[in-house]
Amino acid sequence: MVDEPVVVVGAGPVGLVTALLLARHGVPSVVLEAAARRDPSGSRAICFQRDVLDVLDRVGCADRMIARGVTWTTGRTYHRGDELFSVTFPGAGHGAVPPWINISQAEVERYLRDLAAAEPLVDLRYGHPVSGLDQDENGVEADAGGTVRGSHLVGADGGHSAVRHLLGIGFPGRTFADKFLICDIRAELPFPSERRFYFDPEWNPGRQVLVHQCPDGTWRIDWQVPADHDLDTERASGALDARIRKIVGDVPYEIVWATVYRFHERCAATFASGRAFLAGDAAHLYAPFGARGLNSGIQDAENLAWKLAFVRHGRAPGGLLASYDAERRAAAQENLRVTTRTMEFLVPQTPAQRAHRLESLERARTHPRPGTITDSGRLAEPFWYLDSPLTTPSGPVDGFPREPGAVRPPLPGVLCPDGPCVVSGEPTRLRRLFGTGFVLLTAKRHAMEVPTDVPHTVHALDDIDPGGDLRTALQAGPDTVHIVRPDGHLAAVLPAPDPASVTAALHRACGR
Repeated sequence: MVDEPVVVVGAGPVGLVTALLLARHGVPSVVLEAAARRDPSGSRAICFQRDVLDVLDRVGCADRMIARGVTWTTGRTYHRGDELFSVTFPGAGHGAVPPWINISQAEVERYLRDLAAAEPLVDLRYGHPVSGLDQDENGVEADAGGTVRGSHLVGADGGHSAVRHLLGIGFPGRTFADKFLICDIRAELPFPSERRFYFDPEWNPGRQVLVHQCPDGTWRIDWQVPADHDLDTERASGALDARIRKIVGDVPYEIVWATVYRFHERCAATFASGRAFLAGDAAHLYAPFGARGLNSGIQDAENLAWKLAFVRHGRAPGGLLASYDAERRAAAQENLRVTTRTMEFLVPQTPAQRAHRLESLERARTHPRPGTITDSGRLAEPFWYLDSPLTTPSGPVDGFPREPGAVRPPLPGVLCPDGPCVVSGEPTRLRRLFGTGFVLLTAKRHAMEVPTDVPHTVHALDDIDPGGDLRTALQAGPDTVHIVRPDGHLAAVLPAPDPASVTAALHRACGR
């Protein structure tokens, strides 16, 4: 099994990130893409969140993305031409990672494809649709115009996943009837680098419009349109030009890409079947308001990659892989809860929902916290694994803030906070220490011998945190040890540990 690759089906961002992360752990993969070439047109997913950029930093393309992407820190929400409120996100601070960047999925795929082509442990094959799967106790075989065998298989082949179909996994959920028209246009517009959301503008009454700036003077505009909208008819009649002119005025513009589609809210009945797993859109589909689709898919990839690597290298039992479904399906269910609530506000389905929307928008004009009673999309954020079987609890979590956008305290299961640090005399930031093994952050300099074969690195805050930023962010006590998983989540926070308790927490985090 050690010599066999992991078979990854789908060469979109989630599949390529999975393969590249596996390579970082020394695990080979074969990536099977059905298409002869990926369609490079259109912006598609454009918003990448800070914590996901950290994952892409470990892959090797975040710096390139940040240099090219449009950074935004402000989101504005309007109703009938009046601004209701704005939200400002913290800047990059001590680190180099902005809260959000806009860059097209196609461009990110190109960066990932370049990295995969240069990686000896990744065998990328286009024009290889998978038409059959077979599993035994030692591996998986995929029929892709020939048999491709691997120790495990990851289906990252999108919403119409062949892998999900071949595994017989259900995909329950619903599809919204209203369509959404998306246009990428190139124009010189006097807008700042921010997200703008319009409820019921006079130029799209009763519906909404979302505007994002992208690189190279390109603007992504999303309109909610009626279920019977026809893009070709609107183009031919001049109505599409009139629609765009309502936003750009008399400025010259060029349509780069336009499409119409419906949004889905679906989640696979399970993310795992034997040695095969689902990730990204193959596992879940969300309405895009909040940018939870691709961001969540990349977090699927990181969660699964380190676990596959640990099992493959004999560092963890096969049972560790069961935690992938437990953790990432819980994350998907939370994203569905948030995005379904958003869609019921944006596209109300009942008279009661329509009345609630109208009342909320009118109240928001004078409400002291208008963002709490309107919903234009709760922006993506990492999930917290408080209830994971891998997490060593540190006490009751009844008061844990679970609402979207809340600041999470550094409890076991939460993504470890970032901050500046100094390692071997070189300035860096904490999250750049994560990725391949566990990291133990001790409050003091001491030589704790941890009796375990789980790969880990120990860093004393006394050594790496001269400014005290990390100690504050971690809420570290005088003897605290924080155990950080390879994917950056806190596996345990031990206030006064001994070697045995540290070993127990490490073993638990590996599924032992």
